[in-house]
Amino acid sequence: MAPTLPSLDIRRLRSYVFRLPLFTRIVLVLIALFWILELQKVWNVVQWGALIPKEINLATMYRLNTYPLIHRGFLHALFNTLALVPLLERFESEHGTLLTGAMFAGPLSTLPAAGYLLIERGILRQNTPVLGASLWVFVLLGSEGIKTFKSNPYFSISTYRIPTWTTPLVVLLFTTALIPNTSLIGHICSVGVGYAYGLGYLKILAPPEKVLRWIEGKLNLLGRLPHYVSIDQKTYGRYGVLPTSTNPSLSGVGEGTVPITYMGSTPALLALRRDPRLFKLPPYLSALCIVVGIVWLLLLPLNEYSRHTYISENALLPGQVHTYFGGSEQNIFNAYKREVQALVGKEHADIAAKISEIFRSIGLKTATQKYEYNAAGSFYSGENAYAILHAPRGDATEAIVLVAAWTNMDMELNQSGVALALTLARYFKRWSLWSKDIIILITSDSKAGPQAWVDAYHDQHSSDSAAPLLLKSGALQGAVVIDNALDHRFESLHIVYDGINGQLPNLDLFNSAVHIASGQMGIGVALQRMWKHDDSYRERLQTMLRGMVSQGLGHTSGPHSSFIPYHVDAITLQAVGNGWQDEMAMGRCVESTFRSLNNLLEHFHQSFFFYLLMQANRFVSIGTYLPSAMLVAINFTIMAIALWIWSGRPSKRKVASTMVEKAKEPETELVETQGLVAIVPKEDVSVVERQLFLPIVLVVSSHFLGAIPLYIFNNTRRDMLSQTVVFSALGNVFLPSFLAILISGYTTLSSHRLILLQCFSLLLLGMFLATLATLNFSLAFLVGLLAAPLSFTGVPMSVENGDKPPKLGMQRKAVCSILLHLLSPPVVVLALCKLFGVDAGAVLAEAAFGWKVSGLWTQVVVCCVWWPAWLVGAIIVSPML
Repeated sequence: MAPTLPSLDIRRLRSYVFRLPLFTRIVLVLIALFWILELQKVWNVVQWGALIPKEINLATMYRLNTYPLIHRGFLHALFNTLALVPLLERFESEHGTLLTGAMFAGPLSTLPAAGYLLIERGILRQNTPVLGASLWVFVLLGSEGIKTFKSNPYFSISTYRIPTWTTPLVVLLFTTALIPNTSLIGHICSVGVGYAYGLGYLKILAPPEKVLRWIEGKLNLLGRLPHYVSIDQKTYGRYGVLPTSTNPSLSGVGEGTVPITYMGSTPALLALRRDPRLFKLPPYLSALCIVVGIVWLLLLPLNEYSRHTYISENALLPGQVHTYFGGSEQNIFNAYKREVQALVGKEHADIAAKISEIFRSIGLKTATQKYEYNAAGSFYSGENAYAILHAPRGDATEAIVLVAAWTNMDMELNQSGVALALTLARYFKRWSLWSKDIIILITSDSKAGPQAWVDAYHDQHSSDSAAPLLLKSGALQGAVVIDNALDHRFESLHIVYDGINGQLPNLDLFNSAVHIASGQMGIGVALQRMWKHDDSYRERLQTMLRGMVSQGLGHTSGPHSSFIPYHVDAITLQAVGNGWQDEMAMGRCVESTFRSLNNLLEHFHQSFFFYLLMQANRFVSIGTYLPSAMLVAINFTIMAIALWIWSGRPSKRKVASTMVEKAKEPETELVETQGLVAIVPKEDVSVVERQLFLPIVLVVSSHFLGAIPLYIFNNTRRDMLSQTVVFSALGNVFLPSFLAILISGYTTLSSHRLILLQCFSLLLLGMFLATLATLNFSLAFLVGLLAAPLSFTGVPMSVENGDKPPKLGMQRKAVCSILLHLLSPPVVVLALCKLFGVDAGAVLAEAAFGWKVSGLWTQVVVCCVWWPAWLVGAIIVSPML
């Protein structure tokens, strides 16, 4: 377990706030006042005071001074204030209140604004408004960067020397990448002004010191104004870098030696490792990363962080065509529906033969495909029937697929869906406008059938499980699945879009379907089973979280899921509710969607493939939501780095002497590197030789050990899976203690080895989750949250790094062990299944089917990434050690 977080010292914080100088207080009051004024709706404060390029004229020059004081919302004001106060307080303490007020009311506000206006309006011809105190923050960072560079030109990372003046630029890049809606141009201008001030080029714009002294004396500002900082009270050096001087202890080194300094040198970094305060930070940083990651995710449904959906591919033209499906087609549909109902209860071969006969009567080339899969002791068999409508204006190089499964995902007869697909096939045959072939596919079920067909279409099928296809067309450009198991009129369309392993179709396809259904046809649209959506924050958040759970599971959510791994964008249109929309309305939606797909000149590529939907017309792209999962993953890396540094500390520590007699002088060592020389205590630069072999072997072995539960759960019969996961949860209670005893019988698990064991385990976990976040954000985020306690359990960094086993209290071990066992993967699976009212055996059977048939790798992440990290953490806190 990480060291106990020390309590916040309210007295020190209170003292710091009460000591803030006058101008800093005035700025804080003005920022708070303008934020309060933003709450009213009569006067638009933002529109009045923001720096808007097109609004700047002689009458609105005040904007050059008001824009840093105005913010867009509470969080914007809060974070900017927290960043500004330490820098501004330091600047005012060093330069005085009067000079600070003059500079920030003058050149340090107007010059960044002028530079921004010149670039934004004069060069780019844009009109992006900027506001907020972050521009002052970067001005001060630029000035501090130059000041630090003058006294400490470089800091070293390994053998590289990096100029210290680049620090503000690094902060600028991170701010731009992690925080949305930040002004890169405005911040660059601010850093440039800060550099110019630090280099002394703006001193000509500062009021003369004699004038300031005269004003202070004439008005008696020091006596009248509390917290006022006079010109004579400047505290340069109080917060700045102390000047270096020749150490008399080096007088014997020789004349003409290089300057002696600790700043930016390797010895200073080595000595820093001995500072015990360093090891109090990692738990805070890890906890902060987790909290910020969660808060980041919770902010996404807000309007400021999400966007309205839009069509990126102009060629689609959704809803721009007149649809003709209807009228007499209703009679054709009713006839086909009776044909479908007559086939209920018959064998798959008979159903496929009848469907093929209907296709041939329409005039289409038809074929069938048999398949049979075995997963979790269950057999999935059937026979697909499909037909190809060759495009009159095409060359058979591209095709669109219309799919209707005989039974849907709820195992209900898709009677209206199959009948509508047959009716549309007959209807499409009469039109000569198609430039792409149309494939009409009727599968026996919604999971195995579509997977067998699409695998065989791309020649990726197993000959033992699926037969090859006798008929093929060109490259598949898209697929639309019809799911209508209702025997009455429906209310709205439920669009299902989740693919296998969290893959998603191109957002343009989803947006086109929504635009056609709601805009052109007037049919309501739902997603993630949110039937009634009032577009509130709660509904948006619930929709987004449901989508994340579905994406994290990575299972097959419909026949469309089988197409997405082959880069074939696909969705399912499911009729839900009881309303006044009939099958003809659904047919017109499909017709208009196919007309849009027919317009495509190339494969979907313009819009997003990584996104989170929170309403049919609102989404968040990967650039906005990815940092939340990355922050959760980074917390493991932070703790791993801290543990690695701790493992290199010598076992013997310095202890402050309480005796009156003179303490023994520590041994010192002269260190010279990169032209810098320093005398440091020998203990500060000594490094313990790390014993890497055993920790690396144990961590790697634990990950290979994950193949055992992976094999067991993917090959156990369905009726035994519920008992298997229960036995697995019970076995995990004893397994860490058993392995701890087994390892201890061969070698000593010293505190040094346990620290390295936890270090490597957390390092691998952080690397895996950071990589996974770019492929399946939801799975990485959920696993990261469930594994987060691993960062705060284990060997605390207050334990001496030595060759003896760590002395940890049994009470502490018991608490950590109970916490980890409650969060073991089998227990989490059982708890979630109980919470959502589903059978654990059914969930694991679905995962086994995905592993055998669809290429699902969610269980690989659970068994070979999460479970090994949990096992290592449980071994470290085992009471048997």
